Amino acid sequence: MSKIEIYRQKLKQLKDWKPFLLSESGLPGPRGNIELAQAVADEGSETLFEHFLTFSAVKAPVNSPQEFLAFCGTLGQGKLLAEGKRAVLPRLRLLAGDPRWRTREAVAMALQRYGDVDMDGLLGVAEQWSKGSRWEQRAAIAALCEPKLLKKEKHAARVLDILDRITASLEQAKDSGGEGFKVLRQALGYCWSVAVAALPEKGKGLMERWFTNKDSNVKWVMKENLKKHRLTRMDREWVERWIREIDG
Repeated sequence: MSKIEIYRQKLKQLKDWKPFLLSESGLPGPRGNIELAQAVADEGSETLFEHFLTFSAVKAPVNSPQEFLAFCGTLGQGKLLAEGKRAVLPRLRLLAGDPRWRTREAVAMALQRYGDVDMDGLLGVAEQWSKGSRWEQRAAIAALCEPKLLKKEKHAARVLDILDRITASLEQAKDSGGEGFKVLRQALGYCWSVAVAALPEKGKGLMERWFTNKDSNVKWVMKENLKKHRLTRMDREWVERWIREIDG
């Protein structure tokens, strides 16, 4: 039995989940209890998620046990979305810019729950968000660039197109000093490798167009992706050739 399933069984035995969640949150600490959060998302109700989302950044600051409740509430929106309740999307879009990094991560994880049941629907949402703020762009690509969601060529191809458009927005960007830009750039630094590994023929061609780009941020993103082992496993010779080209 997985840890998530064990937690699900435990939650079913409890009337009041909050004390258990706070004590088992893993916070303060380097890693929150993601398995428990997934179990909460599986077993929780819309009313419970609504309550947990009242734990704002002021009420539940970064690395506090209370932040875990906000994380669970955010992740729970993914369950609702997967059930067809698209009314939660505006809230998730706002939470994509939450000052707490764990909450922002929960947004991406919530969207992945949607992708598990409707990848075309997730792609539609991501394409909208890709035209939004840097925080929204980051949430979109972090959600999409998960290997299990990119099994079909048509999906991987659309993800590559989204990455291509967002990367183009980095060129000579006026907001390059902002926190949202930096977080997006960090995500792009691994997301390309995931999508290219899923669809190498198209992905390598798109990346090659960026390898000769002079923009410092674009160059950083491409070099970071070339460091990823998944690309080396895909085509070591191609990776090593382009590392030499870029460094030369």
